[in-house]
Amino acid sequence: MPEWLKVIVDNLPLLLKGALRTLQLTSLAVSIGLAIGTFVGMGRLSKYRIIRYPSSVYVEFIRGTPLMVQLFLVYFGLPELGFEFDRFTAAVVALGVNSGAYVAEIVRAGIQSVPKGQYEAARSLGMSHFQAMVHVILPQAFRHILPALGNEFIALAKDSSLAMVIGTVELMRSAQYIVSRTFMSFPIYGGVALIYFAITFSVSRLMKLVEGWLKV
Repeated sequence: MPEWLKVIVDNLPLLLKGALRTLQLTSLAVSIGLAIGTFVGMGRLSKYRIIRYPSSVYVEFIRGTPLMVQLFLVYFGLPELGFEFDRFTAAVVALGVNSGAYVAEIVRAGIQSVPKGQYEAARSLGMSHFQAMVHVILPQAFRHILPALGNEFIALAKDSSLAMVIGTVELMRSAQYIVSRTFMSFPIYGGVALIYFAITFSVSRLMKLVEGWLKV
């Protein structure tokens, strides 16, 4: 067996453990991002300035600052204000908050793509603004934005590799540890690239399936 293949086989359990950690990190961050993005996306369209302005500031600030800075702010900065997280939780929070800004813009565009008559018809039936959004507008909006959400989730899975800058043990951190012991960069990082591809390709196929189900 070639030496490079032996290195990969010997370290495969550690790489797979890192990949599992990456999946956990991404799944939790996607959940947080989706929740934040849905509310902030609706907030961006609110007629009340007290809701619309803070929503806009959040989106513009997060989109205008690097993810790495946000990771440092959460892990190193927040403890000075009394909020202390372990490395994994800090990475989940930073990635979730970062994703929330991008999801908010996707949700906003999705809501605006639904004809206004749908909202007016819901209100004429006696629904409140909240009920009209939850039961009529958002279900239609999410059908329209599924491809864009899929792209955001794929980008988040790849961006999760930045969590290693605050010491979070995930796929890239595991790969760095192996390379530091074996001094074989190409096969290890090549294997990491294939694992990331498998993750993102699976997410892409899953989103296609969901799109197909919703069309039915």
